[in-house]
Amino acid sequence: MPFKKGDFLIIEYVAKVKETGEAFDTTLENIAKKERIYKEGEIYEPKLVVIGEGWVLKALDDSLPSLQLNKPKTIEIPPDKAFGPRDPEKLKMVPLRRLRDKGITPQLGMRIEYEKKSATVRTVGAGRVQLDFNPPLAGKTLVYEVTARKKLRTNKEKMYALIHRRILLADITGFGLDIEKTEVRIQVPEEAFYLEGLQLAKRGVVTDIQRFFPKITKIEFVETFKSPKATDTIKETTKKKRTKRAKKQRTK
Repeated sequence: MPFKKGDFLIIEYVAKVKETGEAFDTTLENIAKKERIYKEGEIYEPKLVVIGEGWVLKALDDSLPSLQLNKPKTIEIPPDKAFGPRDPEKLKMVPLRRLRDKGITPQLGMRIEYEKKSATVRTVGAGRVQLDFNPPLAGKTLVYEVTARKKLRTNKEKMYALIHRRILLADITGFGLDIEKTEVRIQVPEEAFYLEGLQLAKRGVVTDIQRFFPKITKIEFVETFKSPKATDTIKETTKKKRTKRAKKQRTK
């Protein structure tokens, strides 16, 4: 097997329901649009996984060591290893007016919140609605078309990938990274300073680095503020990079 537990892989995939052929998840923007599962604001790009860490469905995780670089593989996951069987006890009829009182106009297939639980609208009748509190993919056999695009080998590659995993909205090429024996210094680009949740993301980066690199005892984030003129130049450069990146993704 070319890969093993603990390996850092960059993968692409398309996930479908075997029974219907319907796609429900993918890392590819063009596929998401074609299958009508595209979500505005979602970032579609190859995904980092560390084998054995449970960052993907366990049955998929267990199959990753059998992949070969740039060779697509079909992985089929039965319901008992995916989201379990459908439980008829989780079907419930509720009055239509009760939903309307909450500002909900139910439609077939709609996902709603009811009594602090997620449910799918299965039927809408005269005055009553059937809600299904099973996970949407319960009872389904899942099929993943997975391709390992790259195995990360150096510590620098791995750390950059961990940073990007937590701070997706910032261009990773803008980050600086200095690694010494027991210390890491991360230069944060100005474009990332005001991202929502940045402090929480930095905490996640620290947790990840300390987990995979236990010899690192100090992690420092450096944020350098420049003059307004320099800031304008940075913003223009960042805008060009994002446009170039978006065009590259669309051509994949």
